[in-house]
Amino acid sequence: MKSNADLKDIAKLFLKLGIIGFGGPAAHIAMMQEEVVSKRKWMTEQHFLDLIGATNLIPGPNSTEMAIHIGHEKAGWKGLIVAGLCFILPAVFITGIFAWLYKQYGQLPELQPFVYGITPAIIAIILAAIFPLAKKSLKSLELGIIGLLVLIGSVLNFNEIYLMFGAGFLALLLASVLDKKLTNTNSVLPFTILQVTNTAIVSVTNSNLFLIFLKIGAILYGSGYVLFAFLDTELVSTGLLSRQQLVDAIAVGQFTPGPVFSSVTFIGYQINGFWGAIVSTIGIFLPSFIFVALLNPLVKKMRNSKLFSAFLDAVNVASVAIIISVCFAMGKDTITDWRTIAIAVLSIALTFGYKKINSAFIVLGGSLLGYLLTLI
Repeated sequence: MKSNADLKDIAKLFLKLGIIGFGGPAAHIAMMQEEVVSKRKWMTEQHFLDLIGATNLIPGPNSTEMAIHIGHEKAGWKGLIVAGLCFILPAVFITGIFAWLYKQYGQLPELQPFVYGITPAIIAIILAAIFPLAKKSLKSLELGIIGLLVLIGSVLNFNEIYLMFGAGFLALLLASVLDKKLTNTNSVLPFTILQVTNTAIVSVTNSNLFLIFLKIGAILYGSGYVLFAFLDTELVSTGLLSRQQLVDAIAVGQFTPGPVFSSVTFIGYQINGFWGAIVSTIGIFLPSFIFVALLNPLVKKMRNSKLFSAFLDAVNVASVAIIISVCFAMGKDTITDWRTIAIAVLSIALTFGYKKINSAFIVLGGSLLGYLLTLI
């Protein structure tokens, strides 16, 4: 029986991560690794890796699904709900405030000086967290080669879901060749890819908004940028949202903490006010809770099967490679002058030299330092 103390611990942790979690899914997962594996010892690095791999196999926002997985591991169904809600709600609340201000005044406040130094600091946090996971995931030369191929493919902008499944199936092929005994299995892959056809939007009702975002949440693989491509198709091209509103929603998603998918709260508010924001938010996140509830019990079974253990190992390596690729892309876009280089170097020195330092201080320090350096 899971205690109320467990639920309180989960709530406190994920509320904190929801408030300080700047930088997108890779940064959120890095922070979770630090808190859950390094500090609290709630699970091993190997199991954490397995959960990352499993999360990458299903649609939806990866870091939110990781939070839900961790909650389920710690305190069952109640933990699943508490972790997910506590991680999502701070971002939704903050985004909701920006949505109201935008609706009232038609523009966003100037936050760029404070955002300037956050990304270099976040890259340091991700690298520090991914280093032990990378060491753990590279169990053989074959996995190292698969990881390198995925890294190259990711840098070249190949679709990450193709890379993920490709790595898994390549590992299955190698495992079957190296060990003929593994081919005798009746198992099937414990996941499905949903395909939902586009439906014409008749009117801007809350039920329409809910169904639009429920569909997107159920079929969307990839980053927040993929989400915005879906939104362009579903909302801008149908006249429900202007392209400028979509661009501003992307900006809100970038400089608020928590999951980038909270941008949907902003969009729902612009289309249909308070209730539009509520139903849009529920629609986009609901599939994640359902997918994780269905998948979580299968993760350990996959690990116990020789065949699927090989598949999962390759997916884990691919996940690490893609996170490294994300760091590379973030660095290329944001570390562009001596100020950002200085923030990145200092942040890397702190995260690798002082492993127990709280990632919140790194993020806040990067933001403050970025602001101060822009004054020079």
